[in-house]
Amino acid sequence: MDDPRPPRSGRTTLVLERAVVALALWTVSLGLVGSVIALLGAWHPLVALTALLVTGAASWRVSARVPDPRGGARGPWPALLLVLAVLAVTVWTGVTHSEQILPRRDSASYLQATVYVAETGSRPVPVEPESIGGPQALEIDGITLESPAFYEIGSADSPTVQPQFMPGPALWYSLPWSIAGAEATFWAPAVFGGLALLALGLLVSRVVGPWWGAPAALLVGACFPWLHTSRSTYSEPLAGLTLAAGFLLLTLVAAAAEDARAAGGGPAGGGPPGRATGAAGRGLRLAALLAGLLVGGTTIVRIDALRETMLLVPVAALLMARGRTWPRDVLVGAAASTIVGFLVAGVVSWRYLGEIAGSLVPLVALVLLMSLVCWWLLGRARAGWSLPAAVTGRLPGLLAGLVVLVGVGLALRPLVMTVRQDPSDPGAMYVARMQAEQGLTVDGGRTYAEHSVQWLSWWVGPAALVVALLALALLAHRLGSAWRDGEPARLPAWGAALLVTTGSTLLTLWRPGITPDHPWADRRLLIALPLVLVLVVAAAAWATRRLAERGQHPAAAAAGAALLAVAAVPTWLATAPHATERIEQGELAAVEQVCASLQPQDVVLAVDDWAVNQWPQVSRGMCEVPALAAEGSLRDDPEALADAAQQLDALVAERGGRVLLLANRDEASLTDLGATEVTQVVDVTLEEDMRILEERPDGTTELPLQVWTGRVPAGG
Repeated sequence: MDDPRPPRSGRTTLVLERAVVALALWTVSLGLVGSVIALLGAWHPLVALTALLVTGAASWRVSARVPDPRGGARGPWPALLLVLAVLAVTVWTGVTHSEQILPRRDSASYLQATVYVAETGSRPVPVEPESIGGPQALEIDGITLESPAFYEIGSADSPTVQPQFMPGPALWYSLPWSIAGAEATFWAPAVFGGLALLALGLLVSRVVGPWWGAPAALLVGACFPWLHTSRSTYSEPLAGLTLAAGFLLLTLVAAAAEDARAAGGGPAGGGPPGRATGAAGRGLRLAALLAGLLVGGTTIVRIDALRETMLLVPVAALLMARGRTWPRDVLVGAAASTIVGFLVAGVVSWRYLGEIAGSLVPLVALVLLMSLVCWWLLGRARAGWSLPAAVTGRLPGLLAGLVVLVGVGLALRPLVMTVRQDPSDPGAMYVARMQAEQGLTVDGGRTYAEHSVQWLSWWVGPAALVVALLALALLAHRLGSAWRDGEPARLPAWGAALLVTTGSTLLTLWRPGITPDHPWADRRLLIALPLVLVLVVAAAAWATRRLAERGQHPAAAAAGAALLAVAAVPTWLATAPHATERIEQGELAAVEQVCASLQPQDVVLAVDDWAVNQWPQVSRGMCEVPALAAEGSLRDDPEALADAAQQLDALVAERGGRVLLLANRDEASLTDLGATEVTQVVDVTLEEDMRILEERPDGTTELPLQVWTGRVPAGG
């Protein structure tokens, strides 16, 4: 990073960079196109394959605009080492994949949405009223199509099931499901996670040094929260790819613009104020647009990617205040793809948007407010306003001090505050139950957000956090120096990506916004943890380089190894207990047992809490049998539930079917209703993630899975 005009990268690196950008664009574009196709009910294998090929070809063609600035890896060997590291992590992740099928957690909800769109070709999915006993079935008080992560919308005459969350992950995971079934689908997150690691490693190779990409990829890939989400059908592996590739492309664009500026002009959009001209300028503007599209387009897989789009606004404003024109194109791309993502959500996932409106609306308002403030400040800057000279002169030290102050302040939060939410929130009631089970003081409103820095230390160790904080402070000092020195200073190409990821980490640590049981809650750390580990790698590279420049080569090697060990040793010790675990392995076989027990004319009615949480969508999706659920108020009144089951059975019988009662808590859930032909169809014990609030999880816990079925008694 120190040489202003180092050689350009090798061909291997450039091909890999173009490939990960193309794959990320493919992820976004197929998600958007597929959403429209699924809305039309046409996401069938041939149409999906056609869309896959068309969007893939277009993404590869457009990726030719990926710039090749000076300062990349020289020779193919660093790139090949990175590829080997990524392959090793990907294989490890895939071999130890989970089997989370019953929608108790988000990964299984995504899987069931995957199965539903693969089998029906539609999202949301219309339900034929006659298949569940006619429209009158949904008019029975307490009988619903709805279950966790799957909403009932429409009327009784035209009901529809709308999956929760954004459609991108389900559309992508539906492809391996349609082609090769469950096992291929279970491997898909590992592949996406590996591609995200490749993009991250390429970014590190560009800005830290060619040989440092592989250690960074290995450290991040071995960090348990990353490994955990890449083992299951979460949205995070896809979002990791689009964001990492977006930050990579953002950095390449910034570096190419600074190259053009240093060469003496503005044809590449990085010179003196004015629009870029010429083929090079148009290419750079398109690349900037694509970088914005990737960051903003992440909303098609995770709606909270709006946070990263928001953080692009002040970063772009700062760069434009320095006469850089390409950030305008980044904002155009990010705004366009974010708006399209929200439009898709408003059509196919509007119930989900309504559910999270309490946190989403303030975030949207903050984006608008920040945009207006930045627009006003940018106008003032163009009119000649600037920071006072006294502030500008001290800016490097002020920024470095602010980084340390904020980092220490976040770490000390548990000493001065206890963060709470509304105790009547469903998540708070869940926390209260866990507190009672774990012998803690029952205070369900606690979010434990004040301990978010401690969560980081669980997985990478406190020493790594200290090294990362100091490295971040030094980088902030360097950014401040570049701003203070003005022209003709070269702005660090990594600045934009660093500011966005640091801002995202700060917002996450301040308010994780998730039920605080681990390892579930650690999904929120999938920008924070890679940032910490990459900063440690950067510190190791810096120390190695400085000592080597002084001729102290043994000391350089020792310093680099020691700094890497600061993160690698605690990371591995934290991950080791989970290295070979297979969460909920055997669940697929259990589901197949239940499906085999069902008859084509059956209409499943889930009658207890666990059955309602886990089986309605599995029954209609994987077993291809219509399913309904008893609402909570009905489940609390066995006599009313028995009467509702009688009414439903009569309606279904008129159409040649039979209601099958299904329970997942105990046999009494059926016998209390007077059910006949009660049969236990599944009785297995699986291993599931620990659910723990104040400690790092270091293993698994047993998950008994018992399913009973029975018939509605004749004649009431």
